[in-house]
Amino acid sequence: MRIGTFVLAAQFPGQGPGEALHRAVRSTEAAEESGLDSVWLAEHHFVPYGVCPSATTLAALLLGRTRRIRVGTAVSVLPNHHPVALAEQAALLHLTSGGRFSLGVGRGGPWVDLEVFGGGLDAYENGFPEALGLVLDWLREARVAGRGERFGFREVAVVPRADELLEGPADAVPGASVPGASGPEVVVACTSPKSVRLAARQALPMLLGMHCGDEEKAEMVALWRTAAREAGHPPEVVEGAAHVSAGVAQIADGARDATEMLVKAMPGWLRQGLDAHVTVDGRHRVMRDPVAYTELLCGLHPVGPPQLAADRLAATAERTGITRFALLVEGTGDLAATEENVRRLGADVLPLLT
Repeated sequence: MRIGTFVLAAQFPGQGPGEALHRAVRSTEAAEESGLDSVWLAEHHFVPYGVCPSATTLAALLLGRTRRIRVGTAVSVLPNHHPVALAEQAALLHLTSGGRFSLGVGRGGPWVDLEVFGGGLDAYENGFPEALGLVLDWLREARVAGRGERFGFREVAVVPRADELLEGPADAVPGASVPGASGPEVVVACTSPKSVRLAARQALPMLLGMHCGDEEKAEMVALWRTAAREAGHPPEVVEGAAHVSAGVAQIADGARDATEMLVKAMPGWLRQGLDAHVTVDGRHRVMRDPVAYTELLCGLHPVGPPQLAADRLAATAERTGITRFALLVEGTGDLAATEENVRRLGADVLPLLT
């Protein structure tokens, strides 16, 4: 079981963005100190739901602040980036961190980001497969040309290669990459059968959202396995895919205490953050009720005393086959409470899962 945190750098009512980002940094340092496996960083633009606009930039900072823990993006929104530029950043972080970086990518939403960054609605609706393919080519090949509908360019050299040994003294970077090592892990956020099949064809693990219960996640894993087999991937690849389940964690002495902590704080953040999203084309949006959504998350995920939390994680793993978790730990919005939450995940929950 590999337990990590899911960091949105959420800006709660009454807070500034600096406070949210400081909590993101401190919770990552606490996660490493507590023996957790990984930290996954979200990217958002123009909304207080999450105030990290560049998950790769924050990942670079956190990789420099840590020595053991894996840092990934969950996700870098491909329509907001040129895929070559994003792949170059991923290769750089992979090499300089000694292989501790994971690149999570997703399609995002129909937000005004598409207008600001110039991708347009077509990049969201149709462009994701081409962009993902270009990212993968860049991370796997020595030379790459753009031959798609959106990205056309002459063949160029890939520098630096993601599988090259970092030059310089062996102790310059802790855990420096070794010659012949593969490039960074690539994970795909999946919310539809179409995205599941796309990830499966490339044998890429999925990141499944916190709003999904175990049954829905199990169905998506089953679909992924079927599509991966149909694409010709061998059984060991199909069965060994390291999918990631996103969720919420709040550890307290009692289930009621943990739930009350989140129901008190999260709806205000959700209401403020989600209301700020603006669609690029004025399409109608159906908003979740923040209190009902918080209560749903508390019922699905490890929210409660350590044994209940461990049991819920184990149940998800048994039902879905997923043993990697990215858990939102900042649901109270308070720095000290977030650090204590992370500490209890490591000290009180992890031992129950071994």
